[in-house]
Amino acid sequence: MARLLFILPVLALVFLPVYFLFLQSPPPVPNVDMNDWWGPESAKEKQDTSIRPFKISFGNNNVKDLKDRLQRTRPLTPPLEGVGFDYGFNTNEIDSWLKYWAKDYNFKERETFLNQFPQFKTNIQGLDIHFIRVTPKVPQGVEVVPLLLLHGWPGSVREFYEAIPLLTAVSKDRDFAFEVIVPSLPGYGFSDPAVRPGLGAPQIGVVMKNLMSRLGYKQFYLQGGDWGALIGNCIVTLFPKDILGYHTNMPIVMSAKSTLFELLGSVFPSLILEDMSTYERLYPLSTRFANLLRETGYMHIQSTKPDTVGVALSDSPAGLLAYILEKFATWTRPDLMSKPNGGLDYRFTRDQLIDNLMMYWTNRAITPAMRLYAENFNKRTVEMKLDEIPTPVPTWGLQTKYELGYQPKYILKIKFPNLVGTTVLQEGGHFIAFELPEVFTNDVIKAVTEFRKLQKKNVKTDL
Repeated sequence: MARLLFILPVLALVFLPVYFLFLQSPPPVPNVDMNDWWGPESAKEKQDTSIRPFKISFGNNNVKDLKDRLQRTRPLTPPLEGVGFDYGFNTNEIDSWLKYWAKDYNFKERETFLNQFPQFKTNIQGLDIHFIRVTPKVPQGVEVVPLLLLHGWPGSVREFYEAIPLLTAVSKDRDFAFEVIVPSLPGYGFSDPAVRPGLGAPQIGVVMKNLMSRLGYKQFYLQGGDWGALIGNCIVTLFPKDILGYHTNMPIVMSAKSTLFELLGSVFPSLILEDMSTYERLYPLSTRFANLLRETGYMHIQSTKPDTVGVALSDSPAGLLAYILEKFATWTRPDLMSKPNGGLDYRFTRDQLIDNLMMYWTNRAITPAMRLYAENFNKRTVEMKLDEIPTPVPTWGLQTKYELGYQPKYILKIKFPNLVGTTVLQEGGHFIAFELPEVFTNDVIKAVTEFRKLQKKNVKTDL
């Protein structure tokens, strides 16, 4: 009996992890309301479902007010001696940025630049959703395929401007070209924010699915990074039959199972790492967690009290600039923090970065954009367990060297069993489409080429 009492707990300790990791069935795909209404109740009966042309306008009065605020910025507390961006945006660098924004940034020319692509608005579930739509002219024999591009925070549709002409170009080397649809997420840029709580990543996934249906697409390719990746994960889970292939530059699975495998890998790295050259991207865990603690303080604020910090950032363009541009420094390459100017000129021009700021300033979008964190990192969304549900959608991961998180194929296949491939870059950071548009574009094309080969092979097999 004593031996039995000893053996039973040991068996339990062995069997329970095995059951949890390999034998436990995934949760069912939750039902979602395809008609959740996020706009004013008064607009329900007079919803305009037309697709309307749209042009970005900063507005003369808005620009005048912005310049006035920029020129009246109070003297700021000087930085500590010898620091770069280690404490955040170096205040010695603020003045030159504010002067450039007020005096050298050509608002009219930048409006023209931002309006170079056809843009539209349409009302989806009570919200006017802004989107870019570029359709290439192709010769006979070249197929036009739809690609939905989803941005994140603190980015915007501006991240894709350099990549759009490359994606929509016609090449003799392939039999397809992309029609790109690039929406501003609800509450971002020129898309309406929700008027009530609850619009998290799964619900935005429904909005995006309905947008593509409105445009006439039953099936399409999908690309996303940052929030675009989290929303993309939701879309391929909720609507797997609608997605022809999914490319993400932030392939991350957030589940208890993936975390447990990461912990096991810290003891036995070869258990989950096919290539030990990527070891430093994931381990040691102490270094990784220290980096996450340093870089994700904003996330806790925005997940709990977004409206409070939103007051400051909506009122002060200097505050908005510091808060957002600091991310474009440290998330592009961590060692740029040591530079006094944060290395913001390493990959980006001032006009590019201020274009992105204007996406937040013009419509006071920073507060509703930050609310997405509160709407997603809560009990309601976590209990949907979407990252624990495998999706059959063909998937491709682009893994940059300086992305905040990394997971090897072994872990990614928990969520994406049909992981067609990954590209592990030795360069690049969080904003890869903005930072290295050619590298980004080439990888998207490579992924979709492989997706199409797989689809043709499956069609032949079915026959």
